[in-house]
Amino acid sequence: MLLLATAGIVALWPSVISAAARGGDGPAPPVLNATSQPAPVPDEAALASLRQRAALAPCPSPVSGTAPGHGALGAIGLPCLGSPATVDLAAGLAGRPALLNVWASWCGPCREEMPVLARYAAQPGAVPVIGVDVRDRPAAALSLLIDLGVHYPSVSDPDARLPRVLRAPEVLPVSYVLRPDGSVSLVSPPRAFRSPEEVTEVIRQYLGPAR
Repeated sequence: MLLLATAGIVALWPSVISAAARGGDGPAPPVLNATSQPAPVPDEAALASLRQRAALAPCPSPVSGTAPGHGALGAIGLPCLGSPATVDLAAGLAGRPALLNVWASWCGPCREEMPVLARYAAQPGAVPVIGVDVRDRPAAALSLLIDLGVHYPSVSDPDARLPRVLRAPEVLPVSYVLRPDGSVSLVSPPRAFRSPEEVTEVIRQYLGPAR
């Protein structure tokens, strides 16, 4: 009986994490675990065609005259989904605020949230939105961006290195607000944004009224 009880607790554990992360309201986000699909070695020719169709905004690059700094993001090089380049987000965003959104093509709530983030990013005065595609195939990620008509920049993180550095909760989607000083705050509880106004309010909450 003890073994059966223990097995039941283990089976329920991902649901408990999800419920706690969302505050008990709304559908549970997908659990980010070993069942997610890792990315094989990509076919560069196929990716080039998908990149052209996706027409993503360029990934962030260091601004001339800005002091390099890594802060909470660490020094992690990740492939840019929109180009063959490798991106160090901390260096590329040094001195600038941003909203980092962790997503995957197999995540249902992410699919619903991404067009909302795109509408927010298109507004005057919006902070940059940077997608971090985790435990995914670049081709699947680019195909989803094409289908949704989402063009803000995203990087590929098949091994979920950045979420590990940030000690992200094991759910998707999850967002972080990056401050100009390099500090990072988890948007808590994790949520799928439902409107650009909700994104604006969260940015104001973590960055202050100037944003």
